[in-house]
Amino acid sequence: MSEFVNRGYARPDVLVSTDWVAEHLNDPNVRLVESNEDPLLYASGHIPNAVQVDWTTDLNDQVRRDYLDKERFEKLMSRLGISNDTTVVFYGDKNNWWATYAFWVFQLFNHRNAKIMDGGRMKWEREGRPLTREVPQFPPTQYTAPERNDAEIRAFRDQVLAHLESGKPLVDVRSPAEYSGEKLHMPEYPQEGALRGGHIPGAKNVPWSRAVNPEDGTFKSAEELRAIYEQELGLKRDDDIIAYCRIGERSSHTWFVLRYLLGYDKVRNYDGSWTEWGNLVNVPIEK
Repeated sequence: MSEFVNRGYARPDVLVSTDWVAEHLNDPNVRLVESNEDPLLYASGHIPNAVQVDWTTDLNDQVRRDYLDKERFEKLMSRLGISNDTTVVFYGDKNNWWATYAFWVFQLFNHRNAKIMDGGRMKWEREGRPLTREVPQFPPTQYTAPERNDAEIRAFRDQVLAHLESGKPLVDVRSPAEYSGEKLHMPEYPQEGALRGGHIPGAKNVPWSRAVNPEDGTFKSAEELRAIYEQELGLKRDDDIIAYCRIGERSSHTWFVLRYLLGYDKVRNYDGSWTEWGNLVNVPIEK
C-alpha cells in the first residue's frame, strides 16, 4: 500500500502489488480474477487460484448489446465463489484493459471491495512468478446484488449528444489514427466495426496507454497523470467527463485512472463508443 500512497493517488487502496497478490494466493477472503482480450491466455497459464471472467460470455448479454442483469451477475458471483464481502482483485493482459473493464462492470452492481493488480499479467510474468493451468473450484456462494445502476458511471448515446452540445469534456482514448479517421480500429487489427472514421466533435485525444509505464504496465504516478490530463488536456477534478474508445474497454482504463487514481468524481464510460457512434444516422463527426 505504501508504494501507492507514495505515488500520490486519490485512492491508493484500489491497487495491489504483485507482492501482495503472491502473499494472498490462498487467502479465502480474496478472489483473483483474470480477464483478458484473448480468453485462451487463461488456459495457457494463470496465477494460482485465479478464476477467469470472459468479457464476451460472462459480462455481456448474449442477445442484446448490453451487460448482464442482476440475476445473471448473482449467478456469476456464486459460480466464482465470491461473496458480498470478498475482496476481488482483477488483472489481465493488455496492461489491464480488460481487468479495468471487468472492474467497471462490477461497479455497475456496487461491488466496492474490488482492486486492480498493478502491472497485470505482464508484470507477474516478467518477475518470473508461478503460473498454473489448474482451474480452481470454490464452493458456490449466496451473493445478493442490487439492481444494476448505470446512471453514475455509464453514458448512453443521447447523453453523449447532450454532453457535446453543452460543451462538456469528452475524452477519446483511442490511437491518434483512429481519432483522425485514418483507421476504424486499432492498428494491427482488422479495420472493421464502423462505417465512418473520425471522432465525436469536441473530444480531445489522449490514448489510454499514456497512463501506464510501458516497461512493466504499472500506472504512472499521480503527478505524471496530472501532467497529461490536467496540464495538457485542461481537465479539472470537478469536470463532468465522458470517456470513450471503440467498445468501451480502453475507455474503462482511462475511467479508472481519472476516477480512482486522480479522484475525479464525475466520470462516465460511453461503452457504445465508436462502434455505435460511427454507425449512427445523423450524428456529427469530426476528422
